[in-house]
Amino acid sequence: MPAGAGAAHIDASPMAGPVAGPQYVIISFDGAHDIAQWERSRALAARTGARFTYFLSCVFLLSKETRRDYQAPGRSAGQSEVGFAQTKQEVADRLGEIRLAAAEGHEIASHACGHFDGKTWDKADWVKEFASFKRIMAGAYEINGISGEPAGWKDFAQNAVTGFRAPYLSTSAALYDALRSAGFRYDASGISKGPAAPHSENGVERFSLPQIPEGPNARRVIAMDYNLFVRHSGGFERKDEAAAFQTRSYDAFMAAFDAQYEGGRTPLQLGFHFVLMNDGAYWKALEQFAGEVCVKADVVCTSYADYLERTAQPAETVPREAGG
Repeated sequence: MPAGAGAAHIDASPMAGPVAGPQYVIISFDGAHDIAQWERSRALAARTGARFTYFLSCVFLLSKETRRDYQAPGRSAGQSEVGFAQTKQEVADRLGEIRLAAAEGHEIASHACGHFDGKTWDKADWVKEFASFKRIMAGAYEINGISGEPAGWKDFAQNAVTGFRAPYLSTSAALYDALRSAGFRYDASGISKGPAAPHSENGVERFSLPQIPEGPNARRVIAMDYNLFVRHSGGFERKDEAAAFQTRSYDAFMAAFDAQYEGGRTPLQLGFHFVLMNDGAYWKALEQFAGEVCVKADVVCTSYADYLERTAQPAETVPREAGG
């Protein structure tokens, strides 16, 4: 789950000028596997009015028995960097959570399948990975022998997923070529020096997780739980200091939010995983943060897809010629 190696870096300055419109906060989760964290995140959304983006790894829609239905580029069938679901029932439960989340207004997006670092993949490799994601998601009920596939599931799986975040935030020119040809609307794999508005490049909107000041020396860190985990404890659990890590993370989130809320109102993006690092310090900081900011009347905590819908520029109206 490390983030940042080989990622696209964008140095975009916050929007200048007077405050106008709401402050957007875009919160996302990578992997989207643990059922308890699905339930916990949806409960947080219900309390605060937030809407999230879930970047799903499609291997979590395969069990140990069906894992060979996936083959990553250059790998043997049934291999994954993050494992698979343990049982058929786990897959069924996860499908249920995906359906509930979508019905509640959350976004399901793609985190590819096996969480491999694709920085050396060519366009054909990425196209293969994207095809595997669509096929496995659309066929999850049939592949795993789960009854009760709801009407419209295949259409949802084939058409509702329009966003992508690369495993390890590792990108390449080949990835962006493949994203465009596969019909993705946006990519959220970039890193920026601070909060930055998305920009369009070759038909794909590019978002970037910001580096935000954190800790007593205000050193910048990617605004993602894994990067905080590495910063705080070298990637090793230190439950005895979890409360301090929670406070540091909350303070960093709030400082980054306040800088935009009181300034140019550039959207703030925060990333998390369905893993409780340092005894859940980063999820607790998220819950504290969202509970304070997402309930504000002029703050919109929403998904990437919804942000794009809300901020889309209206199409220009071409005047008709006289008599036309």
